[in-house]
Amino acid sequence: MWLVHLVRYLLVAGSFYALYYGWRRHRLAARKIQPRFPKNTDLRREIGYSIATTGVFALVSLTLFLTGIRAHTLMYRDWHAYGTAYGLFSFAALILLHDTYFYWTHRAMHHPRLFRMMHLVHHKSTNPSPWAAYAFHPLEAIVEALIVPLVTFVLPLHLYTVMTFLLFMIVYNVYGHLGWELMPARWHRHWLGRWLNTSVNHNQHHQFFNGNYGLYFRWWDEWMGTTRPDYASALERVTTPKQAQKASEAVMH
Repeated sequence: MWLVHLVRYLLVAGSFYALYYGWRRHRLAARKIQPRFPKNTDLRREIGYSIATTGVFALVSLTLFLTGIRAHTLMYRDWHAYGTAYGLFSFAALILLHDTYFYWTHRAMHHPRLFRMMHLVHHKSTNPSPWAAYAFHPLEAIVEALIVPLVTFVLPLHLYTVMTFLLFMIVYNVYGHLGWELMPARWHRHWLGRWLNTSVNHNQHHQFFNGNYGLYFRWWDEWMGTTRPDYASALERVTTPKQAQKASEAVMH
């Protein structure tokens, strides 16, 4: 179980790191959110804590699957018992529930006492890399890992649904900590894009420590008034081609 969590983290984070911090580093430099790069000491800290987090995730998974707790959950083995339509619905519902769970637990961990005790470790990455995706204090790792066990008590979930969700979670988490923006220009103005979280959005949270608390979506930040006021301009700066930026500035002057 630990190897499953560890290998998934290493493959996803390592692939994005090799692509953006190695092979395509100079060609994609214009889309780097912060011009500077993390120090090697930062990378080692992120990897170390992330490996520890995979161990915590494994322990939580084993507790759920190998103890009597599972008998009290709504997890099921036969895919046909609920069908494919429900399987897709439960996957989407799990993402929505996780997004809500993350927003409110994340905001709670920004309380000064909880921040110092469990969330400060993650915020040491003021300029995060893909390796920061799981760089949590063990107490925060437990909070992050509890989402699946909690949902299994209220929503029937198949193992395939959980596995697909965990893969989706690490990919989106790595994207959020990538340090590069992948979304197109004016994405925040698109009817769909305006509600989806971006790497710029979460990078700002790491850089400035407040605002932009969401995970997959931006609606909780919008509804609660916690979107940073400079988010749109920061996204435009990174996603707009430099030639267009210069032309716009020339027109303004």
